[in-house]
Amino acid sequence: MRDFFREENGEIVPVDESVLIDFQDGDIVEGEVVRIDKDEVLVDIGYKSEGLIPANELTIRKGADPKDVVELGQRLEALVLQKEDADGRLILSAKRAAFERAWNKIEEAYREQRNVEGPVIEVVKGGLILDIGLRGFLPASLVDIRRVRNLEEYLGRRLECKVIELNRSRNNVVLSRRAVLEEERKEERERILNSLNEGDIVKGTVSNLVDFGAFVDLDGIDGLIHISELSWNHVDHPSEVVQVGEEVEVKVLEVDRERERISLGLKQTRKDPWQEVVERVNVGDVIHGRVTKLVSFGAFVEVAEGVEGLIHISELAEHHVETPDEIVRSGDEVDARVIDVDPRRRRLSLSLRPKREEREERRREERRREEREERRPRESGLRTGAFDALKDLDLEER
Repeated sequence: MRDFFREENGEIVPVDESVLIDFQDGDIVEGEVVRIDKDEVLVDIGYKSEGLIPANELTIRKGADPKDVVELGQRLEALVLQKEDADGRLILSAKRAAFERAWNKIEEAYREQRNVEGPVIEVVKGGLILDIGLRGFLPASLVDIRRVRNLEEYLGRRLECKVIELNRSRNNVVLSRRAVLEEERKEERERILNSLNEGDIVKGTVSNLVDFGAFVDLDGIDGLIHISELSWNHVDHPSEVVQVGEEVEVKVLEVDRERERISLGLKQTRKDPWQEVVERVNVGDVIHGRVTKLVSFGAFVEVAEGVEGLIHISELAEHHVETPDEIVRSGDEVDARVIDVDPRRRRLSLSLRPKREEREERRREERRREEREERRPRESGLRTGAFDALKDLDLEER
């Protein structure tokens, strides 16, 4: 700057008036960094005094040290905030100049559907902030194809995103990395969809759990295991069966190529406990089990893991039963007789009543016992009367 200005009567004046640049507030000027302090940076733009860039006007990164942003001798652009403040200083803003330049580029990228790229500079509630010349907001749900649990691990990483929302009046830019990833995987998804067939057994990784099931990543496309297809047993929540990150072997139940949806089954790759019971149990067999639940019409008994049979209230006892808890309690161990097996409907009917032949034999035995009881008093009476008669005889006189 001293090549173009000289001091005269305590003031800095140009050696040649023609070299004095002309600008107004709001103009973008270019200069060279000549000093870096903790709170400000001085820039020579060819004016009578250096331009001052306050630290908070240097970059969109909050709390950044000026020494980490610029270096001596570096040329940069800055927007004129005040040609002269109360102290006669020229106040500049590098971040606003970058914002103006970046906004034009972002608008162009948005119109032409081109991607933008920048480092993650901040983790905020609900997402990430990227430096794309201005602050671009990347919602957490759009960071990846799968849900991201720890956003902090993205801090400092450069991400390529699509601009999906733009509002200059509110300085609002919304980004999506997921859109970029999905575009990259489109061909891969099509290949996977075309290669899958119903009945195939494939391997994948559990990517997410929801109340209605588990999503499994099949190397680029997610398939859904509905909660009813996770286990042969009743499942209240998918976390009872699988965890995120777990490798699983699943069966392809349905492929909807038009809607790009894949239905999977986990229980189909595991032994059906009901089938095992059907293969080893016959009507008339006595089977051991544990009472799991009482209902108004009977009691459910678990006879194998995941397999329950029903003892109807009429089969709990030979006599009339008002409520099942008159005979059994939840948790009781019982030996029940199999009275029906319905493989198609997956129903097993049990009974605590003895077999019909046993009941009839018991009744016959009871009748025989009753008859013996009835005969006993009469026979006893006859024997007593005979002895009494003999006693009255005078055997000595004869």
